[in-house]
Amino acid sequence: MPKQVDHEARRIQIAEALLRLVSRGGLEAVSLRDVAAEAGISMGAVQHYFKTKEQMLLHAMDHVTKRAGERIVAALSKHGERPPVREVVRTVMLEMLALTEDSRMEFLTHLAFFQRALNSPELSASYREWWPEFEHWLAGELRTAQESGELPADRDPVREAEVLLTVPDGLSIGLLLGQRTGEESIATIDYHLDRLFGTT
Repeated sequence: MPKQVDHEARRIQIAEALLRLVSRGGLEAVSLRDVAAEAGISMGAVQHYFKTKEQMLLHAMDHVTKRAGERIVAALSKHGERPPVREVVRTVMLEMLALTEDSRMEFLTHLAFFQRALNSPELSASYREWWPEFEHWLAGELRTAQESGELPADRDPVREAEVLLTVPDGLSIGLLLGQRTGEESIATIDYHLDRLFGTT
């Protein structure tokens, strides 16, 4: 009998190969042939799922976003059923930092995708879809903190959510360039959270 192929697993295999290539050398020089070689499959197998490089990039961006989200959810689950909002926010920010091999690869991939998205309506549309949802979720968490008295009432949850999600990206650039250490980056996040929530 012909070997049964798990199509979703194959798509993930291709996406992971693309992420490794992009994190090592950028996006523009990566071809379908390069991805096939990295994934250890034939060029025809890649083209079976993705007819163009743009289709493959869209899938890979969705995959890396989902992968990062699953890692954040797993990290949050270690804090119990309902941790304080400050701990939720801190966990999200630390998971976004380019501290580990996985988060470093995801950050570099997002940078490469962002550059490509500037001239790609399809990729930019994808960004406009999921990033505002992320900000909206975080703003909701901050409103919950205000209702419980954990966050001062004079804070603007929407504006604070926007700022909070930009901090890990800025720190990650310095991390990757050797400008700061992981410990210094974490200390900066804690300093900002102490100012936002009040010192604990």
